[in-house]
Amino acid sequence: MTRRYLIPLALATVLTAGLAAPAAAAGEVGWRADLSTVDADDSGVTTRGGTVRLDRAAPTPASARAAVRTGFLQLEPRTLDVPVNAVAATVRSSVPAGAEVAVDVRGALGDEQWTEWVEARPDAPAVLPTAVTTVQVRLALTAEKVSPEVSALDLRAFTTTASSGVVAQAAGLSYRVYATREGLVGGTTANGHVIVSRDHFVALPSRRGLSAKATGTYSVRVCAANGRCEWAPVWDVGPWNTKDDYWNPSATREMWKDLPQGKPEAQAAYQDGYNGGKDQFGRAVANPAGIDLADGTFWDGLQLTDNSWVTVTYQWTGSGPAGFVRTAGDPLNVRSSASSTAAQVGLAANYAQVRVECQVTGQSVTGSQGTSNIWYRIAAGKFVARAYVSGVSGATTC
Repeated sequence: MTRRYLIPLALATVLTAGLAAPAAAAGEVGWRADLSTVDADDSGVTTRGGTVRLDRAAPTPASARAAVRTGFLQLEPRTLDVPVNAVAATVRSSVPAGAEVAVDVRGALGDEQWTEWVEARPDAPAVLPTAVTTVQVRLALTAEKVSPEVSALDLRAFTTTASSGVVAQAAGLSYRVYATREGLVGGTTANGHVIVSRDHFVALPSRRGLSAKATGTYSVRVCAANGRCEWAPVWDVGPWNTKDDYWNPSATREMWKDLPQGKPEAQAAYQDGYNGGKDQFGRAVANPAGIDLADGTFWDGLQLTDNSWVTVTYQWTGSGPAGFVRTAGDPLNVRSSASSTAAQVGLAANYAQVRVECQVTGQSVTGSQGTSNIWYRIAAGKFVARAYVSGVSGATTC
C-alpha cells in the first residue's frame, strides 16, 4: 500500500502507475476493490464516484477519548481459487496532515470464524496466521481535521513463507488486566454503535479485534474476582491507546514491541513510567486500563462497583466449537447448571461469540433458535441454553 502521513494536502496525492489492477504472477490473484458502496457493516465514511471519505459526523472512538475521527469501509469477502496467506495493497489517496489511511485484511476460517485483522503496510503485505481461500479487506480512515480520500485500492493475494507468529490457542489467550467503566451514554463507538444506558460491549486499544456493529466476530470473556463473567463483543477502540494489541506476541504487536505479551502500554506507563508515563497521544496515563467495559457489562454482568482487575480471554484467539448469542436485545443469562432456575453466574451479550467446551442435556427452553433441551458449557460451571446460540457445530458431550 502506498501511504503518506502528516504532509500538506497539496503534496499528499499518491498515484499508482496507470491504476491498473495489479499483475498476478503464478499463484497470485489480483483485483481492484469496489469502493462505490457503503452498507450496514461500514461506519463513519461516505463514498461518491468511487472515492471514499470520512463522513463529517464520523465518530471519535468514545473509549480512546482522543479527538481523531474514525471511519471504516468493510468490503465484501473475496473467495479465491487457491489458498493464500498474504495480501498486498496499493492505494491512490490524498492524506492531509494529521490523517491516516490503512488497509486491514482478515481470512475466513469457516463456521463464521475469522482471523484477526492484520494491516497491509506500505513496505509489507498483511500476513495471515494460516492459508485461507476467502479474504476480506477493510479501509480504515482517521483524521484530526481534514479527511483523507481514497479513490482506488488494488489488491494482490499470494502465498508466502513468512509467518504472522500468531497461533490459535485451544482455550484462547487470557490475561489479567485493569478494567474501567466506559460510560459515555449517547456517545458513538469506533464501529458506529450509539451507546445506550446499561449497554453490553467492551473496548480494546487496537482495531485488530474490532467487530462491525451488530456483530460479535471479535468478542471477549471477562471474569471478575467475584466469579462472575460476561461474554461481550468488542465495539470500541481504547482505553488510552488505539494501536496496542497487547495480547499478541511482540513480533506482531503494532506498537510497544519491547513490552511483555499481555501487558497493556497504559499499564506499563502508569506503573513503570514507560514512555514517560504517557500514551501514544502524549497524554499522561491516569490509570493502567487495558479494557473498557460498557455500563451493563460493568454493573450487571460482572456486578462491579469500582474499576477492577479482571481476567480477559480474547475469544477469537481460541479454537474449537463456537457460536453467537442471538436474543431480542437483552443479554442472555449464564447459569450454574443446565436449567433456567439455576443460579445466574454471569451474562452473555447479544451478538457475543461464545466458545463451547461441551454440551449437556437439561431443561427444555424455547428461544430465538427454536426449542431445545441442549445446554452449552462455555466455562467451568457456566452454561447457556442452545435455544439462544447460533452456529455451533462439533460440540461433544460433557
